[in-house]
Amino acid sequence: MRTRKSWQEKLADDKDLPKVVKMTGGMRTRWGHGTVAIPAPREVDALMKKVPKGRLTTINEIRSAVARKHKATIGCPITCGIFAWISAHAAEEARAAGKSRITPYWRTLKTGGALNEKYPGGVVVLRKKLEAEGHRVIRRGRRCVVENFEKKLIHLRVV
Repeated sequence: MRTRKSWQEKLADDKDLPKVVKMTGGMRTRWGHGTVAIPAPREVDALMKKVPKGRLTTINEIRSAVARKHKATIGCPITCGIFAWISAHAAEEARAAGKSRITPYWRTLKTGGALNEKYPGGVVVLRKKLEAEGHRVIRRGRRCVVENFEKKLIHLRVV
């Protein structure tokens, strides 16, 4: 019987990534001509780790950093989101194993400053973590967002 991979194993599985490919089909319709950078999971995790306490980033900021690093037109919106989700779960898995220094996934927001309800613990846990770092979380319709998140955004640098 095959055992399920741990979140740490999923994070470490690069699957022949990163790579840059030409945009085709639906992606070209939505994003235009050019190239898309598909990052490795650990690249997204490394970018998330760069966000210090009191600061924030968004998936779009991560996508932009990935695109700059690989000299592509855009960073892949699908894989960047999936790999951020894997990174969040791997961080909680590491915490459960006794590690104290984990990827601060709660500092990575969705577009518009929204909390990612798919991260471990959902918006309840994310809200507590963000408020403990001095952010104010408010309701905007059905979403929870960090108030004035733009003022706390960090411009991610790539090497």
